[in-house]
Order: sequence, then structure tokens, then C-alpha cells
Amino acid sequence: MPRRLISAVNSEIKNFSAIDLKESIRGSEGRTILSQNFVAFDPLVQDTINPEMANALGADMVFLNGYSMDFDSNLPGLQITTPNGEVKNLRAKDVKEMVHMPVGVYLECGDTKNVDPSAASGNPSQIMVRKDRVASKENLEKVLKEKIDFIVLGGNPGSGTTLKTIIEATKDAKEILGDKVMIWSGKWEDGVHEKVLGDPLRKDNKEKIADLIDAGADVICLPMPGYRQGIDMESIRNLVTFVHSYGKKDTLVMNFLDGSVESSDIDTIRQCALMSKQTGADIHAIGDAGPHGIATPEDIYQLCLTIKGRRLTWMKMAAGHR
Repeated sequence: MPRRLISAVNSEIKNFSAIDLKESIRGSEGRTILSQNFVAFDPLVQDTINPEMANALGADMVFLNGYSMDFDSNLPGLQITTPNGEVKNLRAKDVKEMVHMPVGVYLECGDTKNVDPSAASGNPSQIMVRKDRVASKENLEKVLKEKIDFIVLGGNPGSGTTLKTIIEATKDAKEILGDKVMIWSGKWEDGVHEKVLGDPLRKDNKEKIADLIDAGADVICLPMPGYRQGIDMESIRNLVTFVHSYGKKDTLVMNFLDGSVESSDIDTIRQCALMSKQTGADIHAIGDAGPHGIATPEDIYQLCLTIKGRRLTWMKMAAGHR
């Protein structure tokens, strides 16, 4: 049995298989914190990258939104300047070495036929579905080459993502990745034309979750109570209980806090975190819609404090590199 992730340090984490990682999250008993970072923006603080910031604030995991599977891409959020003045473009494996925690990437499952720029979180003129960021066979094979720890299958606002496309992508991912990479799947945003999982107006929540688990998902992604229109604690707790009791009873749940609420005041974060913990979720994630592609640092820290307390937060901050 691997050491629980909330107490594990670099020398242990770097040897985790995907199965070990899943068990280490389970062993953390609902106290794992994940930070999402958008890597198409410059980092928040000069001479750092945002995953380092999340690491320094106590997060246990990080995943990269806007990450290009094109090995030759230049991503402003993943660039550092070496002592001799050379600009180096980082890949996911480089980030893993720098932050001492599991690193994942967001692969979108959008449909170009259903794209709605008016629902986008950024400039409506931007390209909503890009081939270097989708869950295609080619990109999934690159995930193995890059030694990425986990993938998150979903869709950014306005990308035309549906549960159907996410389920199909999950099946493809399981076929290609097997048990070598954790697969996280769900719909917690892009809910204008098709409601997210957990929305009271959606009547097939459990049916779709079962389809995702049957397709090969290791983690089901749900919206965190308190941040999204109409999403309450009881509804999400009911779905978390269903996930934990379905099939082999080994699927985990991530509750996601985004919708720009990740840049709100710490009291709001505390309330959302407490509701999220009551649902029984295994992972509590905070989005990237703060300044420069990362949640407000105080909010990441507050999420850590509320979910796992000072001792475990400070331990990760101080000794996670060992």
C-alpha cells in the first residue's frame, strides 16, 4: 500500500504507478487538494511557474489547462529563463521534476458542431476546440510518451462538450492508456446547452456516471457545492455515494471549484470547502480563473487549511521536496 498522498514526499511520489497514485488518494480520506493552472498565460509571479506557486501553498496535485500536446509549442505559463539568459520551454515531465507532486493535463472533449463562443470564459474570437488540446488518439498516445500522471477529460466553457463526447473519450483513453495513467472524467462546467452533472434539472446523473465508470474512469469530476448555480451539498453527496458504491466500488470523486469563484474571498472558499468535504469527495480541486491562470494564492491556501488543516498543509509546503 503506497503512502497516503497528503503525507507523501517527492522520493515516494516519483515512484508511484497510476494504481499507486489512486490508492494514495484513497488513503488520504477526502483531504487531497488539486490546483488547476492555465498555461497559456504568463505566470502570476516573475521567475516562477504557477505549478510551483500551487506547490508552495500546500496543494497535493496540479493539472495543466490549455496544455498543448504539440511538443514544439510555446506556452507562456511554462517558460523559464536560465541563469545564462536562455528561455526554456517546459513540458509536463519538467514540471513534475520542479514541483514534486503528480502532474496531469486537461484534454478537452468539445465538439466543433456545438461550439458557442458566447458562452466562452475568454475572448469569443478565440479558437474553442484545438486539435493539440483534445482527447484524440494521437494526443492520448503522447500522454504515455510524456509520462503524465493523470488526464482530466471534460470541456472548457463554450467548447460544445457533452457527456456523450466525454464518455466516448473515456473509452478511447482506457483503450490506449490502460492502467498506466489515471483517467478523470466528468462535466462540471460548460453547462449552458447541456446541464452539468449534479444539476437538479438533469435527470440522468447516475446513469451518465455509471456510463463513465463502465467506460474506464478512475475519478468522476463533479461541481463543488456552493459555487455553481443550483448545485447544493445534498445533491452532490448523493452522487458521491453512488460513485463509491457502484461496480467495483473503487472509483474516486473530485469536486471542482471554479466559475471564477476561485478568486473570491477566503470566507467563500471556506464555506465551499466545508460543503465539499461533507459530500464525501476524495479530491477537492480549485480552478484557474484568478490572476494569470491560477486561483488567488490566498484561496488555494485557504482550501488546503480547511480541508486538511495546518499540520498537513505546512508539511507539504516545507518537506514535500524530500
